[in-house]
Amino acid sequence: MTKEEIAEIVRKQRKFFDKGKTRDVEFRIAHLKKLRKYLKDNESEIAAALKEDLDKHPFESYMTEIGLIIGEIRYFLTYLKKLALPKRVKTPIIQFPSVSITKPVPYGVTLIMSTWNYPLMLSIIPLIDSVAAGNTVVLKPSAYSPATSKVIAKMCAEVFEDGYVKVILGGREENQHLLDEKFDYIFFTGSQNVGKLVAEKAAKTLTPVTLELGGKSPCIVDKTANIKITARRIVFGKFINCGQTCVAPDYIFCDPEIKDKLVENIKAEVNRQYGGNYLTYPSYGRIVNERHFDRLASLLIPEKVVYGGKYEKSILKFEPTVMDGVSWDDDVMKEEIFGPILPVLTYDTLEGAVKKINSMEKPLALYHFSTNKKNIEYVSEIAAFGGGCINDTMVHMTSPFSGFGGVGESGMGAYHGATGFETFSHRKSILKKSNLIDLRPRYQPYTLINELITRFYMEKR
Repeated sequence: MTKEEIAEIVRKQRKFFDKGKTRDVEFRIAHLKKLRKYLKDNESEIAAALKEDLDKHPFESYMTEIGLIIGEIRYFLTYLKKLALPKRVKTPIIQFPSVSITKPVPYGVTLIMSTWNYPLMLSIIPLIDSVAAGNTVVLKPSAYSPATSKVIAKMCAEVFEDGYVKVILGGREENQHLLDEKFDYIFFTGSQNVGKLVAEKAAKTLTPVTLELGGKSPCIVDKTANIKITARRIVFGKFINCGQTCVAPDYIFCDPEIKDKLVENIKAEVNRQYGGNYLTYPSYGRIVNERHFDRLASLLIPEKVVYGGKYEKSILKFEPTVMDGVSWDDDVMKEEIFGPILPVLTYDTLEGAVKKINSMEKPLALYHFSTNKKNIEYVSEIAAFGGGCINDTMVHMTSPFSGFGGVGESGMGAYHGATGFETFSHRKSILKKSNLIDLRPRYQPYTLINELITRFYMEKR
C-alpha cells in the first residue's frame, strides 16, 4: 500500500471520528456485540488460520486467543457504561462554590501495531479497548502471520463501518508509512528494537504511545516450592505456542538444593503433556519462520542439553528442550529466547537472585514458586518486573480485571479491561464554578486581609 493510500485512510478515519458517532456508548456496545457474534460464528475459520500460521491446536487457539477476546468483550458489555461516566472528585475549599469532575474522552484516531505470536489476541484485545474508549482504529497486524492477518481484515470489514476500523496488511513499507502519519495514540506490541523506533517516531509529533515489549522473564523457584505442581505449571507456560510467548518463563533461577529434583520433574511433565514424539505431536506448534528457527538453533549448547534438543527445519519443529549447567555468559542468557528452550540456573541466596535480576533489563514478567510467605513478599516487593504470578505462570495476563504491561525495557503503559479503557482515553479534569457567589480575595487590588484569607484556605485544602 502506498504512502498516499495510507494517508487517505487516516484522513477518512479522522473524518469519521469528527462525526461524533463513536462518542455514543451505545454505538460502541453495538459494535462489540457484532464482533463477539462474528468470533463465535467463525471460530473454525479463525482456528484454521492460526493452524496455518503457527500450527496451533484448535483448543489452544480458543484458550489463548479467541476465548480471551470474548472475555474482554464480555467485560466491556458489563462495565462500559459505568467506565464512561464522569467521576466527581473533591474540590479545594478556596474554589467554593464549585464542583470538580474527571471525564474520560477518546483520543481520536488510534494506531495499533501487533505481532505474530498471538496474532489474533494481540490485535483484537487492544482494538476492543480502543473501540470501548470511543476511538477509531487503524490496525496493522503482522506480516509474519499472513493467514490470520487476512482473517482479521475480513472480520473488521464485516463488523465495523468504513472509516471506523481499518486493517492494513503488508510489511515494513506499510509500517513506515503508518508511522509517518500523525495519530492521536499509538499502541505497539513487538520487539524492543522496533519499539524504540516506534517511540522515536511518536516523539517527533508528541504522540502518546504504549509499548508492549518483552525481555528475559525469570522463574524463581525456592526450596519451599511444591516441586510437582511447579514443574507442571512451568512446562505449561514455557512450551505453549512452542515457547513463542512474550510472558513465557525465559529461564529457571532456583535453589541448588531442589534443582535436580525440579529438572527431573520437568522432564517427566514435558513427556506427560506432549507425549514424547514432539516433532509429530498434533497439539504442539511450530516456529513461525526459518529466521527465528535458525536463531533458536544457534542458542543450543549440546553438552548442556539434558532433555530434548532435536529439531527439524523442513517443518520448523523444535523439541521442548531443557538445558542444565547454564551460565550467564552463555549466548542463551544474552537475549530473550522466545522459543522452546528452558535454561536452568541456580542462585546462592534468594536475595542474591533478586539482586541479579534487578541488575539486568527489567523483564515483562516474573514468576515465583514458593510456600514461604516472607520469601513471596520479598520477591514481589523488591524485584523489578511488569507483572507476574505466585505459584503459576502467564495467567496473570488473561484477566480483564487487572492491567497488563511492562516496565522499563519491557515496555510502558498497560491495557486489558478498565486499564485498557483508561489507556485509550484522555481523562479531562473539569471544574464547574457557580455564579451565585464570587469570592473576592483572589482579585486585585491585593490587600493584606485578602492575602491572609487566601493563605489560610490554601493551606487548609
